[in-house]
Amino acid sequence: MSVNISIAKRLAYAIIAGLFLVSCASSPNGSQTAPATRSTTQTSDAEGFDQYATVKAAVDFLGDSAERIAVIVDKAFKDHGSPNAYIRGEEAGGAFALGVRYGRGELVTKSGEIRQVFWQGPSIGFDFGADGGRVFILVYNLPDSEAIYQRFAGVAGSAYFVGGVGMNYQRSEDIVIAPIRVGIGMRLGAAVGYTHFTRESSVNPF
Repeated sequence: MSVNISIAKRLAYAIIAGLFLVSCASSPNGSQTAPATRSTTQTSDAEGFDQYATVKAAVDFLGDSAERIAVIVDKAFKDHGSPNAYIRGEEAGGAFALGVRYGRGELVTKSGEIRQVFWQGPSIGFDFGADGGRVFILVYNLPDSEAIYQRFAGVAGSAYFVGGVGMNYQRSEDIVIAPIRVGIGMRLGAAVGYTHFTRESSVNPF
């Protein structure tokens, strides 16, 4: 039993250190806060998806209440303007304090490009159990589709919930992603972690 506890502690310390380094790398000042106003580098409405089209795409894919999703999307538009890409996909994960999440889906850009993406990432916090389902991810300030393949650290204090729908923000420099999850969104506020997008699937959550 003592051996298992020692291993768990080492994993916890490793994840905490990794999350700290990723957080510092994704923010010039080494700290992150939830945006209160729109970013000065946000995508203009002409370059991004309009709000109605975004809500419709999210509702059609997630199959949840249009009203709840509309409120969530409205929050994202107020904070960051129009997304110039989104990801529709499926994911699954589990946690016992230390957690992992894996997913796959399609990146759709405003220009009409569609490409397959995979993602995975660790988490640590008051997070227990397993979950799975569909996720709709808004993407802001994406300069090109290749730029999605990197790590996005969670933005502190950005979790937002309406009924059974949850959203939070993750950032890498100017690029912001906002995963919208139905039913499993409460895990967003229970753990800290990052999401790593890759071209191919990987069992390595880091």
